[in-house]
Amino acid sequence: MSTDFSSESQTGAAGASTGAAVGSRSADGLPSGADAESKSVTIPADRKAGKLRADDGRLARGRRSRARIREAANSLFRERGFDGATLRAIAERAGMGASSIYRHVQSKEELLIDELSEMQEEAWTRFRGLDDRNRPTAVRLREFFDVQHDLLVENRDLTTIALRATTKTEARVAKRVLQLYDRTIGLLMEILQRGRMKRDLGKDVDVLQTARVLFHVTNGARIPWANGMVTDADLRDSMHQAVDLLFRGVSADSR
Repeated sequence: MSTDFSSESQTGAAGASTGAAVGSRSADGLPSGADAESKSVTIPADRKAGKLRADDGRLARGRRSRARIREAANSLFRERGFDGATLRAIAERAGMGASSIYRHVQSKEELLIDELSEMQEEAWTRFRGLDDRNRPTAVRLREFFDVQHDLLVENRDLTTIALRATTKTEARVAKRVLQLYDRTIGLLMEILQRGRMKRDLGKDVDVLQTARVLFHVTNGARIPWANGMVTDADLRDSMHQAVDLLFRGVSADSR
């Protein structure tokens, strides 16, 4: 399983030509009843799809509004916590009416997922910029966790909210956070698959299960960190130790 964040190509719709059938006319020169009903004009495809013209400012205004909403949500999440930040308060902070915000977002959970998803992709982008695919797999994994760790520490509050959400099965956001976790497992699989090709891993190693173990061990190490029980440096060391233990093994036969 491999995840690639390449840009999707975009295609434009071509406008259709208009046409009308020539019908019979009545004595006064107007189309007769049957011909008048069948007479039609084809609507251009771009108008049917609601496509914005180059001179239409709705798209730009919508993006600016959503950016204001995200900024307002982030500040309120930090000030009041996720539970204390209502969508009405976010709308007020963003300078819009309570009903207007629903044109852009449906819930504050949607805003949280947007931020977490952006953090996830930023971590992968940073890792790609530093990565050398020919280095040992354990080194690459440690570096990925370092990059991810630095980004999560920068956004400590959102990270803590996400961790707490997954411990409450009734929380609406939990399912979507877990889906993001699955994407991270997919990214780890990509690194591990490369390692198996280089014979850094045994040929019978289950790459998916290994990626899951790595993810859950390192994510579990974040729980005491999120509760202020360990420092940022201690958390980084714990994740490095998880990678080292996995590769070294703990049984007597592996030493």
